[in-house]
Amino acid sequence: MTPALAHTPVLETERLRLRAPGPADFEAWAAYKASPRARFTGGKQDRALAWRGFCGIMGHWVVRGYGFFALTRHGDDAALGLVGPWFPEGWPGQEIAWMLFDAASEGQGIAHEAALAARSHAYDVLGWPAAISMIDPDNTASEALARRLGCVPGEMAEMPGYGSARVWHHPGPDALTEGGMEAYA
Repeated sequence: MTPALAHTPVLETERLRLRAPGPADFEAWAAYKASPRARFTGGKQDRALAWRGFCGIMGHWVVRGYGFFALTRHGDDAALGLVGPWFPEGWPGQEIAWMLFDAASEGQGIAHEAALAARSHAYDVLGWPAAISMIDPDNTASEALARRLGCVPGEMAEMPGYGSARVWHHPGPDALTEGGMEAYA
């Protein structure tokens, strides 16, 4: 039996495919969580804790009906990272979150492209009236992406189990134009 998340949408962009995370993505996740890159997403973890976190990511889909998408390039199913709507218990709001597993994926605009698709999905399909992104003030790369997405920095807030982060407020659904393309993208 191959476990799968039934009825999970697949989002397509010009270069990317955002699909449900699956068992084959665990190795990339575990390597990411064992690396210093995980410092802004809960910190480094051994394989056992990474496994629990990965199962929580998949379980979020079951409980909420949405969650992180595995970010892949067209024609290559290897997960480059995770992006998507995220709202764990105790979070200060519904979040559009992102992470790239490897530094080699940075600087190509793929996180931006994926976050735009995820945000459009949250507004157009899930019906969210607003979205935030929680960003550690030391995570300058994510802050730069948030600015590029049109987000505005706000207050500091607690993320249960992760500490505090700055709340970045996304433009609302009214910022979308016909066809789902962002007016400022």
